[in-house]
Amino acid sequence: MQARVQGLSEDWLSVWIGLGIFALSLAVIGGTDLLGWVVTTQIWTDLSRALGTVSKAYAGLGGLGALIVTYLALLAILSAGAAAMKANVARFAAAFTAVFWIAYLCWIVGSYANFAANTPADMKRFGIGWSLRLTSEGGFIVALLAGLFIGNFMPAFAAWMREAVRPELYVKIAIVLLGGFLGVTAAEKLALATSLMFLGLAAIIVAYLIFWSVVYYVARVWFGFSREWAAPLASGISVCGVSAAIATGAAIRARPIVAIMVSSLVVIFAVVELLILPFLAQAFLSHEPLVAGAWMALSVKTDGAAVASGAITESLILANAAAGGINYAKGWILGTAATVEVFIDIFIGVWAFVLA
Repeated sequence: MQARVQGLSEDWLSVWIGLGIFALSLAVIGGTDLLGWVVTTQIWTDLSRALGTVSKAYAGLGGLGALIVTYLALLAILSAGAAAMKANVARFAAAFTAVFWIAYLCWIVGSYANFAANTPADMKRFGIGWSLRLTSEGGFIVALLAGLFIGNFMPAFAAWMREAVRPELYVKIAIVLLGGFLGVTAAEKLALATSLMFLGLAAIIVAYLIFWSVVYYVARVWFGFSREWAAPLASGISVCGVSAAIATGAAIRARPIVAIMVSSLVVIFAVVELLILPFLAQAFLSHEPLVAGAWMALSVKTDGAAVASGAITESLILANAAAGGINYAKGWILGTAATVEVFIDIFIGVWAFVLA
């Protein structure tokens, strides 16, 4: 379902922003790196060495300089987007500033060596005796904890930041960028692209014809739920979470409380799955990395949580494989998770129409 305010819709805004950034990145083909100044974060024990630039050509900026320039660039782009959506630009800019610096601080903390170092070689290089082996994506967990703290103990501050807390918009922009990356990479690696498309098509069959039917049957027969509750619950659990629950509830004319309750349950379980399933994928599916990515999209509901779990899974599996001398192509596990999630999302409207 589109999230729309009075101006340009989030869907179209994410497309234009994503395509614009992707177009700038293509300049590197002609020998000009227009985005090499973007900040990047390494695993660290010395904070002064935590930050850097994507391209060595911009190393003169320094890590802190790259972070500031990245913040200013995102602030300008997203503030323009807020204006296009007829939002309060000044309020958005102020709130986005807080969101950006809190989020990136969480990412830096998550990249600390005792949290992120994943191999014996890394621990030896940093001179540490132990590590949680979370990889840098441990920053997602730090951000989750920070969000829970702010939401529960600083409600006024959380309400003030709400103007810039637009996860759907940010995730959609990321998916557009990821789609551009996969398109370029797929042209070079046709076999992997074919496997990716097959996984997407298989996910549609599994989610709609198998998972949905099973959950609906269990809800009706085992738990005695009415159709009003069973259908949105089946869609929320088996399809794509909140959006599917709301679309299904509207299609069958369920009471608003039904979609609200199902959506709340989906979000709570998505948080739990985000913390647990990537590690299970590393333990049992490290030899089938694309399957691991598809599993994240099928199991972790809500788009943001699914993409984040795909990123965590990729880092865990790639680090584990590298320790064994295997180098998987970077980006494909995350790409699989995002692509499968998009494939599932596409058919929400069709499924709602069928249920109606």
